[in-house]
Amino acid sequence: MSPQLVVVGGGPIGLACAIEARMNGLEVTLIEPRAGPIDKACGEGLMPGSLAALHRIGVDPPGRRLDGIAYLDRDARVEHFFADRPGRGVRRTVLHQALAERAEELGAERIPAKVAGISQSGDAVELSLSSGGTLLAPWVIAADGLHSPVRRMLGLDGRPQSGTRRRFGLRKHFAVEPWSSLVEVHWSHGAEAYVTPVAERLVGVAVLGGRPLDVDEVVAGIPELAARLEGAAAVTEPRGAGPLLQRARSRSSGRVLLAGDASGYVDALTGEGMRVGFAQARAAIAAVRAGSTEQYERAWRITTRDFRLLTSALVLASRSRFRPRIVPTAARRPDLFGSIVERLSS
Repeated sequence: MSPQLVVVGGGPIGLACAIEARMNGLEVTLIEPRAGPIDKACGEGLMPGSLAALHRIGVDPPGRRLDGIAYLDRDARVEHFFADRPGRGVRRTVLHQALAERAEELGAERIPAKVAGISQSGDAVELSLSSGGTLLAPWVIAADGLHSPVRRMLGLDGRPQSGTRRRFGLRKHFAVEPWSSLVEVHWSHGAEAYVTPVAERLVGVAVLGGRPLDVDEVVAGIPELAARLEGAAAVTEPRGAGPLLQRARSRSSGRVLLAGDASGYVDALTGEGMRVGFAQARAAIAAVRAGSTEQYERAWRITTRDFRLLTSALVLASRSRFRPRIVPTAARRPDLFGSIVERLSS
């Protein structure tokens, strides 16, 4: 029997789509070639809104309590503690495992393959699989990442960013007891370092910036962070992602919807990618049930508006002569800093 929905991509957002589908009574098949917990370069900080979205779908991954966000540079520091509830630092592999177990528990089917081709006719989408077979379904959600093959196959890739302005991310873990319950964002001359407590004696350090980019070099250029990590063993190899800015000309084509990073991404600078992605998963399933791609386009714009506007503005400021004044300005206006954090994290 053909599924009512196929989800392409078995990362957190793809799994969230599969879970939402099953919670709404839809027969769903997930296409993902990789087995086991899937890792990815990310900050690993689940903001309060992300954690609430996970709890709503029955997922509660273990991790380390996050009470807020701190911005700091050599001369200034500003902190904001979440107003209503904490977030959580969670290793990406732990998050993936928890979502995968929930999807399996709800009866989502999985095919270990890649999508090799896609075509649409009337009220059906046909997927050609790398395993040699085909799969037919009335709806498809592509949640297959920053460099989405499905987005490319549909001709929905937007204009690429110029090489000199492209930003990338690298993440590495260190065996050291977390010294704070805050996500610390260290601003250096050419990069930002996100430090997230994710477990006992484990912190993740994600650095964002242009190439060349090296975690150890960025850390060495931030004296306070270098002192914290002195003597701490690196327990994972650097893992990278990028270019971070990805544009999509549309979030849908026929009966195929794009969700998560596949639908377009600005930057990891404000740390709310998961919250936005989980909201997109919920909106995509609602649109499938309503049979309306227009409904999803509207919901996508509403869901991502703050993320797109505020993140784009911050990235623009970080590339300008204003960059050295970002943290001092936030420290002088902690009320404004706090309101922005609350808007992005709740």
